[in-house]
Amino acid sequence: MTDVVPVRRALISLSDKSGLEELAAGLARHNVEILSTGGTAAKLRESDANVRDVSDYTGFPEMMDGRVKTLHPKVHGGLLGVRDNPEHAAAMAEHEIGAIDLVVVNLYPFLNTVMSGADREAIIENIDIGGPSMARSAAKNHEYVAIVTDPSDYATLIEQLDASGGTTLEFRKKLAAKAYALTAAYDSTISQWFAFAHQGERWPQAWTRASTLKMPLRYGENPHQQAALYLPVGPAARGVAQAEQVQGKELSYNNLNDANAALELVAEFRDAEPTIVIVKHANPCGVATRGTLVDAWGEALACDSVSAFGGIVATNRALDAATAEAITQIFTEVVVAPDADEDARAIFAKKKNLRLLLTGDLPDPKRAGQTLAIIAGGILVQDRDNGMITRDELKVVTKRAPTEQEIRDCLFAWTVAKHVKSNAIVYAKDEVTAGIGAGQMNRRDSARIAAAKAKEAAETYGWAEPRTVGSAVASDAFFPFADGLLAAAEAGATAVIQPGGSIRDDEVIAAANEAGLAMVFTGMRHFRH
Repeated sequence: MTDVVPVRRALISLSDKSGLEELAAGLARHNVEILSTGGTAAKLRESDANVRDVSDYTGFPEMMDGRVKTLHPKVHGGLLGVRDNPEHAAAMAEHEIGAIDLVVVNLYPFLNTVMSGADREAIIENIDIGGPSMARSAAKNHEYVAIVTDPSDYATLIEQLDASGGTTLEFRKKLAAKAYALTAAYDSTISQWFAFAHQGERWPQAWTRASTLKMPLRYGENPHQQAALYLPVGPAARGVAQAEQVQGKELSYNNLNDANAALELVAEFRDAEPTIVIVKHANPCGVATRGTLVDAWGEALACDSVSAFGGIVATNRALDAATAEAITQIFTEVVVAPDADEDARAIFAKKKNLRLLLTGDLPDPKRAGQTLAIIAGGILVQDRDNGMITRDELKVVTKRAPTEQEIRDCLFAWTVAKHVKSNAIVYAKDEVTAGIGAGQMNRRDSARIAAAKAKEAAETYGWAEPRTVGSAVASDAFFPFADGLLAAAEAGATAVIQPGGSIRDDEVIAAANEAGLAMVFTGMRHFRH
């Protein structure tokens, strides 16, 4: 295998022509013959580069509106020929195929064309054929050919030419890997368009998703696990992955996972009054909506101040100084917000380890999309849980109908419960969580844990009674037995919101009536595992 390969002939065909002048100047210093096509050739000539048209080189004209121009044996033979293979060398000599040592190519802007709202004909015409073919041929023969598909690699290419007049094997290996990643992502995007947009398939036989590395992470959930953050290729909601990290330590896998959980929940309140969400281990431990962010912070913290230590905070409004000052009174790992004013930033700057992430916007909780889970031997794919319930869709099933305040509290608790790990129980009163029970194997224990947290909060803050008294309670799935509902009644809840649908619904409704509870059914479940 050859190490340094001199670059004597290059083929350049670009849609994205950024950096082309500097590239051409670097190649000219080393007397590299340049083959090119169409608009790229014209652009090179504008900078006085010495260019030979591919059609002149192959002796075959471009045709079919440019669909056929580089698909020729003199091009691909020059890319694929193994230089030290006698049979390859003889074939190249017999057919007057010259070696091409460097290919610089990027692809038609298929995704941008789709995103622009172009019609089907324009989209089809922006499916690149020649570009991926050249990239794959050059990458396959990387022992002898360098394939550059990313303008950020131009500088390294020129540095290598300046140093030795050629490219190193190590560099060519890296370029080949990037080239195949590019063509794979490109084909993935095209296949998704054909399947979903063009043919309306729900679950195509083959489904691929392309992504690009944003950064390696310190470690995964635990120090012995490696981890990294990737960004999807193509349209995606703006979230913590795209957020600006204003300050703080390097983000970890757990930081990002928890910050995403907090952001997804606070996004449910993006059109509401100022709202604060506090999350610990991907579960909310306090949520509150108030007239100001700082008041919302105090109410959210009071729900479970023990769990909030070392937690993640998300807001639905830009951070101000008063809220920043309050948040920094306890140890907080990450704060996520649409923005922060200068005073808030200055306050957070005093806590050098605290990560401040600014998203610029909140994702749409109603957006479509899928979630993935890796299991042994497979991948589970499902639609995002973007289901929502309005007050008009609630079905009153008890003798007593809920009051207006109880309905508001039911809907608030229901929204939070959607983001709590199952089995989930959430007590809420006056748009503040009173107690949250998460991740238990039975619903009764979740109800009791949430009530116990509320009782502890009352003792901590010196309240006359826990805030579960007079609260609404939400259950992410139906009560299979009356015991969970009765535990909520014992804690002081006066209204219940749950999906319904149990074979024991009549038994649960009867227990609610006997306890004087108002209960509504949603007909929608919100399991979160």
